[in-house]
Amino acid sequence: MAKRIVKPVVPDLFLKLLKAKFKGVEVVKEFRFNETRKWRFDYAFPSHKIAIEVDGGVWTGGRHINPAGYINDMEKLNTAASMGWLVLRITTDDRFSRKTYELIKNTLEINAEH
Repeated sequence: MAKRIVKPVVPDLFLKLLKAKFKGVEVVKEFRFNETRKWRFDYAFPSHKIAIEVDGGVWTGGRHINPAGYINDMEKLNTAASMGWLVLRITTDDRFSRKTYELIKNTLEINAEH
């Protein structure tokens, strides 16, 4: 009988920080916004229709920068835009920068005004 490998659960520090910084606004990890394609956003503020996509591997030839991955991302993000979503794209390095939290804060504030 093969041994089952159990991977440890790693807490999502970015999600914890988003919840701490934007109290009172629901933030969801892996939010499914399209049932037909089963597409998900890395993180979303569903009530504001604001999503955050974290593009990893930008310096190492990751999926988001190869031609097929780029085209697939275009389709996903264009579909999201046509559904009224505003998608912020950041890199893995940006997750813990002050500029990222300022961008999210400003976007939530502007969105709340409309």
